Amino acid sequence: MRSYDWMNNEDVAQAEWEATRGGIVGAAKWGAVFAVLGGIGQVYSPLYRGLTIQFKLYIQTSAMIVGGVIEGDYRLREYEAHVRMQRRIQRDRAKWQRYEQEFLEPKDSETK
Repeated sequence: MRSYDWMNNEDVAQAEWEATRGGIVGAAKWGAVFAVLGGIGQVYSPLYRGLTIQFKLYIQTSAMIVGGVIEGDYRLREYEAHVRMQRRIQRDRAKWQRYEQEFLEPKDSETK
């Protein structure tokens, strides 16, 4: 059984970065969309105009939080799939190299 120092693990650090970047991008995307929707609501909806500024900010920040969580989770799952694929490729290459060494290279006893 291997023990890991999680704070120094390269994969964990990269996964944290991907999730953070996804969270920031998601918050920005959803924040922009809801800012536009808030502007439209302010112009056309008497119900939205009647809301307090605090509640409008609550709606905006809630949308940004949800967007950050969704995009961060999506980026993290994409990174995990990428890491699994890379490890599978490395494992298959190692198997192929062992096969080449075992079967394709001539043995010392066969060449004599």
